[in-house]
Amino acid sequence: MKSPLLWEHAYQQIAPNKGAMTPGVDGKTLDGFSPEMVRSIIDRLADGSYRPKPVRRVYIPKANGKKRPLGVPTTEDKLVQEVVRTLLEQIYEPLFSQHSHGFRKGRSCHTALESIRAKWTGVKWLIDVDVVGFFDNIDHDVLIGLLEKRIADRRFMRLIRGLLKAGYIEDWVYHRTYSGTPQGGVVSPMLANIYLHELDMFIEARIVSFTKGDKRGYTNDYRRIRNRISYLRRNVDALRAQGFADFPKITSMLEEIGRLKAERATVPASDALDPNYRRLRYCRYADDFLIGVTGSKAEARQLMDEVRVFLTDTLKLEMSAEKSGIRKATDGARFLGYEVCTSTNRNPHKAIFDGRPTLRRGLADRLRLRVPRDRVVRFVNDKGWGDYEAFRPRGRPALRFASDVEIVLAYNAEWRGFANYYALADDVKRKLNKGGYFALFSCVKTIAAKHRTSARSVFARLRRGMEFFIRFEVGNEPRAIKLWQLKDLRRHVRTWGGIDNPRSAQFVFSRTELVERLNARQCERCGREDLPCEIHHVRRVAEMQYAGLSRHMRAARQRKRVVLCVACHHSIHAGQPTDRQRRIARSRGEPDALKGARPVRRGAEQCSL
Repeated sequence: MKSPLLWEHAYQQIAPNKGAMTPGVDGKTLDGFSPEMVRSIIDRLADGSYRPKPVRRVYIPKANGKKRPLGVPTTEDKLVQEVVRTLLEQIYEPLFSQHSHGFRKGRSCHTALESIRAKWTGVKWLIDVDVVGFFDNIDHDVLIGLLEKRIADRRFMRLIRGLLKAGYIEDWVYHRTYSGTPQGGVVSPMLANIYLHELDMFIEARIVSFTKGDKRGYTNDYRRIRNRISYLRRNVDALRAQGFADFPKITSMLEEIGRLKAERATVPASDALDPNYRRLRYCRYADDFLIGVTGSKAEARQLMDEVRVFLTDTLKLEMSAEKSGIRKATDGARFLGYEVCTSTNRNPHKAIFDGRPTLRRGLADRLRLRVPRDRVVRFVNDKGWGDYEAFRPRGRPALRFASDVEIVLAYNAEWRGFANYYALADDVKRKLNKGGYFALFSCVKTIAAKHRTSARSVFARLRRGMEFFIRFEVGNEPRAIKLWQLKDLRRHVRTWGGIDNPRSAQFVFSRTELVERLNARQCERCGREDLPCEIHHVRRVAEMQYAGLSRHMRAARQRKRVVLCVACHHSIHAGQPTDRQRRIARSRGEPDALKGARPVRRGAEQCSL
């Protein structure tokens, strides 16, 4: 933790995020990051005088109308947590289970869902487990004990314990924390994965003991038909060997064989409830995990009881009795916003087998990913595109001030992002077809309201064949942006590699251009090289949520980070112009060289350079 390169990497990871400019309890943000700040933190960590500050408690709305508590750390604690997270990642990432997909590089919700679709065909029961307030109920003693299994540095462990016990401030009142990790903390997802790694190991051990048999046995009906076909074929071969090629009995037996083949294609071949064949599937994303059982319901119920006991006794967590349960695979269960279920198609189909066409039976218990209808309804209604149930699209008055290009880009980003998330679903285009209609008509109605014209005229102006484009010019060069539609969705199969290879610390050699400018110690405003430099965040986009959408979008376009000396940094926050700006003002004959400049309180919206 004494390596400055590690702290530069931490800053690179945090600075681009929206929360980088959200102040903690001390009111400070990443604006003003400098090598001196890093050296101060390193010195305090080395001599043991560093103390994490309490997090600032805020609440964000949840989909069910409730509010989720978040903890906003101070700027120094964010940097410290990112360094801790980086070190923990190098230690634990090679050890994590292949069934874990949350908050890991190269893995996402899609990799979790793809692994389910690829390997879970044939499951009979789905065990849906919901943990009550997982992040708020992580036991600190259990977590520290798990970390001490692999980390022997006492000072590092004291630092992690201090981050956990820092407490939080709500309504200017300090509260101690006896359990849990603050949601919103940089290191919280990594600690959550370390905590639930024990659950991964427990279920992997159960997978080994639960697995039984190489393949399912045949059903009685299939075995009867197969034996009858074999008997008739032997008789046909015997008669032909005796020279009775045109014997009427052979013809009748061949007709019966054809009839039996057609009947065999409609009969299940394997016994779905074979007691000598069992499989157990498992997938986890953060604290959401799903278990698939190929076996009896009694076995699924016993496994669920074992998971409940393990969570209660070992991890000190509680399973929600209302939200957890055993679902029939054909009925499906909700996981990561998808509907996970199995379906069976009994209809035979033609296929190529061993190089020749043959009639194959339909697939049984094939796992499907489907789009829940309520998610589409809620998305359209929340975006203000109209009334989904009444089939009445409408424009968005908040976007009328924006340009046509900005309106189209806003709709494209929202609709494309939602559709891409559900691109893995088997029924994505059927379920999202109505939502695409709302996206198109709401966008057109917004543009029509802006120009005070009809939607029909806007459609005529945007149409180009079967597509719709918004045209504009950059200089004298004409350009166009296409309105994204559901037919443009490309359902690419995403692949992901293993996690057995240890990761090398390449981050220490990948300093970005911003860090190189900071290390050059040259102010980009006055050019001086004899003063310490800091990083100035030009715009405070995160604090402008109540400033209006137009002002917010202007700030977002102008946001950047600039390396400044301390004197210029202070003058920027005070609204003071540079010498060059004074000379330009005097050359224009302006009586006041400070015209256009106004003092800006540090921590509020800052004026651009």
